[in-house]
Amino acid sequence: MRVRILVFGILKDFLPESSMVELPEGARVSDLLQRFEHQAFRSAAVAVNQEYAPLDRALRENDEVALLPPVSGGAGSKVALTREPIDAAWLVAGLKRGADGAVTVFDGIVRDNSRGRRTLYLMYEAYEEMALKQMQTLAAKAVEDFGVREIALVHRLGKLEVGETSVLIAVASAHRAQAFDACRWLIDTLKKTVPIWKKEHFEDGAVWADGEPFPPEISS
Repeated sequence: MRVRILVFGILKDFLPESSMVELPEGARVSDLLQRFEHQAFRSAAVAVNQEYAPLDRALRENDEVALLPPVSGGAGSKVALTREPIDAAWLVAGLKRGADGAVTVFDGIVRDNSRGRRTLYLMYEAYEEMALKQMQTLAAKAVEDFGVREIALVHRLGKLEVGETSVLIAVASAHRAQAFDACRWLIDTLKKTVPIWKKEHFEDGAVWADGEPFPPEISS
């Protein structure tokens, strides 16, 4: 049988971005991973048809299998991926309602230095269909678990200049404690689980940013 392989971030340095692989009938995710010897694949997570998959997941003809390096990362939410500049003030203003006692905002911006080197710009890419689904799931879970009213969660893709917003999270709630807690949980979890990567471009070269390790339940 044949499955389609997608790779992202640093893994693109070792495989074509999209390729077909022949596997025996009954092969599992673990069988596929054995084909890749480079250390970069050992910390990767695997998604089959846009859902995180365990090592024992059986594969079928024409499955789409995404190999995901650690990420540089519904109702009651406004969730989006965009290649346009993020207007934080506009999003926050549109979120506020009379019942809210607080709106907590995380505005992640591109700084002018990293690793002791001057940053020229960043390039963000994503496994877009899956990333959007994961972001929607996180927003819905935050509303339910923290009891907040509404969430805006927007991530920028493409080329970003110094000072531009890369990710905007705004949480509206009747009480500030829940808003703070939900906002912190969202950015921390997004960075670990949503398949978005960044490449940092410096005056003397470029490098994929190191991601945080995947949680054990989705790590290969």
